[in-house]
Amino acid sequence: MPARQIYISGELVPESEAKISIFDSAVMLGDTVTESTRTFRHQPFKLEQHIDRLYKSLKVTRIDPGHSPAEMLQISRDVLEANLPLLGPEDDCWLVHNISRGISVAGADPTKQVSPATIMIFTSFLDLRDWAEFYSTGCHAVTAMSRAVPAQALDPRIKNRSRMAYTLAEAEVKLVDPAAQGILLDIHGNVAENKGANVFLVSEGEIRTPTTANALAGISRSTIFELAKTSGIPIREMDLQTYDLYTADEIFFTSTPYCIMPATKFNGLVVGDGAVGPITQQLLAAWSELVGMDIVGQGRQQLVGSRQ
Repeated sequence: MPARQIYISGELVPESEAKISIFDSAVMLGDTVTESTRTFRHQPFKLEQHIDRLYKSLKVTRIDPGHSPAEMLQISRDVLEANLPLLGPEDDCWLVHNISRGISVAGADPTKQVSPATIMIFTSFLDLRDWAEFYSTGCHAVTAMSRAVPAQALDPRIKNRSRMAYTLAEAEVKLVDPAAQGILLDIHGNVAENKGANVFLVSEGEIRTPTTANALAGISRSTIFELAKTSGIPIREMDLQTYDLYTADEIFFTSTPYCIMPATKFNGLVVGDGAVGPITQQLLAAWSELVGMDIVGQGRQQLVGSRQ
């Protein structure tokens, strides 16, 4: 089997040769912006939107990647093309971008870019087994004890690799239920987001989700708005509290790998009637139609294959 090819700052190299300096700001400071795009039937989904969001993050963090968005888009497609032979006909992959400020020099100004940015782009097999069962059973959503980092400190719309706060919060959630999926609240008690997903609920036939004041402006999140519009389902952004989740008819998460993950329990209480709700199912079917493949079926196929 051919080796996976990784793009490192201008070079496409075999995985075994993909290395960065231990003094890179990605390592020294966690000073890295990121994007993760998935494929459907080997075709990248909304890659242009991911690149656009990447460049917004780069602008706000003042990292100069040394490439235009159009150049980055072409490089990304080249990396994907180089690694498609590693995928089976039913497989899909992540296409991941990590871009740091480059070499970090200890001193008074950590923002000074003393070298070209370090650009890391790679593909990875899209393993859905951790989530696949939730399509039919729903997950247990649990609020973390820790609060989301306030937007006044770090705007969540900057997609970055500084994930310690999310990881610690998820560790708290796993103390309640090892299979639970976390929900972070902001410092005011409003629902913010999951460690890697946006949160939605359905109540009175309407889809509701937090604003992006304390949550990532997710590409999958925006897809829900598109699908809701074409399906004629009312949807709006608003402040939500745990009460709204406890009393919701349906709850679901959205994220790049699994698209939609239903939740049928929240902090130990049953959501709605305890089954994956009709609007969640309708949105999953609409997303599958949009991309021309059975999203739920792909996850289930991986789960069955791992048990054989």
